[in-house]
Order: sequence, then C-alpha cells, then structure tokens
Amino acid sequence: MRDGAAYDEIADWYEAEFLPQRALAEDELEVARTLRLLLGPGDGPCLEIGCGTGVYAEQVRALGRSPIGVDLSAGMLRYARDRLPTVWADAGRLPVSDGTLPAVVAVMVHTDMPGYAAVLREAARVLAPGGVFVHVGVHPCFCGGFADRTDRNAVLIRPGYRDSNWTKESWTDRGIRDKVGATHWPLSELLQMFLDAGLTFERFAEGGSPTPIVLAARARRSG
Repeated sequence: MRDGAAYDEIADWYEAEFLPQRALAEDELEVARTLRLLLGPGDGPCLEIGCGTGVYAEQVRALGRSPIGVDLSAGMLRYARDRLPTVWADAGRLPVSDGTLPAVVAVMVHTDMPGYAAVLREAARVLAPGGVFVHVGVHPCFCGGFADRTDRNAVLIRPGYRDSNWTKESWTDRGIRDKVGATHWPLSELLQMFLDAGLTFERFAEGGSPTPIVLAARARRSG
C-alpha cells in the first residue's frame, strides 16, 4: 500500500468535501449493485482492504456480513472507526491468520497500492476454503492519467494506456488522483496478478455508462 501520509494530509477534505460530492455520483459508479452481484449475501467477517473512511461498510453490512477495515492511513481511520471496526496495517502484510476469512473485498483502492500483486497474494492467503475475494476498481481501459473524462459521452484516450506507471495527472482537480496520485496497470497485467496470486476468477462486472468507470471481479483461492 502507498505510504499513508498522503491520505493523512487529505483526510479532513475527503470526509467533509469529497464524500458529499462523491455521494451524488455513487449511482454512476454502481458500486452497491456490483457488491450485491459479486459479493452477495452471507455472514461472518468481511475484511475490506484499504477501507479509507469506511464508506462502503454499510453496503457490506446490508448483505448480512460484518465488515472489518484495514488501512495504512491513520487520518482516514479516524473517520472509519465510526463506521466499522478497523486495524491500522499494511495490506501487503495483513495481521490475519492463514485461511480464516470467508470474504475479503478491495473497493476502489487498487490504484493506491503499487504493490497490489502482494495485496492479492495476502487476500488469497487469508481466505478460508470456499471464501470469496471481490475486487472493485476503476476500469483500467477507460480511467487513468491517459484518459480525459471531461465529456462523459466522449472519453478521450491518449497514449499511455500500455504503460505501467504512477502519476498525478488527472482530468479533474476536484478528485483524489491529482492530490495523491495513482498507479496504473493495463488490463492484462492486472488480471495476471490475480492468477499469479493463486486466485481463480468466477465472474466479472462493469459499472458506469455510457463508458465503463468500474471493472470488478469475483475470485476464489485456487486449490
């Protein structure tokens, strides 16, 4: 996970200004629909990797599961603690025993984690037999420093999609990426990380229109 200091610096802005603005766009992202489709109803703990301020806890709880959050930003966790139980930890070294969790999710955070391959290995490690991992993230084909989404009906894709990199370049100055940056992987690299971590895909979903904003996947530990 990227150093939590960058998110510590924007935590108050994120809670007071960005979240109210983001709430208006949640239907556009279709995160709630995607979690219902891919995570689905269940019980027991569900670990949210990179929980931030815990804004998705209610959506996990609505499925009958008990959300627990882990994040590296103490500033973000100050707000998250009012929404779900939390642990301050690096997602690449989860303080969780092997094979113990029925569900793990990572929601709109993989671009914050340059070591996402290690995070996926950790997710696979802590999953119980039959457990499910759900990834919900920005769509690598249509979101990134190379994509200008000023006109949602005509997304402009510049050269750069094929480059794996970190950047603060963003089409808007009202979001997060121009403040803390983002890591991008082409679709093929991102999907390969799951396979290398020992995760087997079961289902995919996309969210947002007319051009997808979100790409999501459900996977289980192989073997």
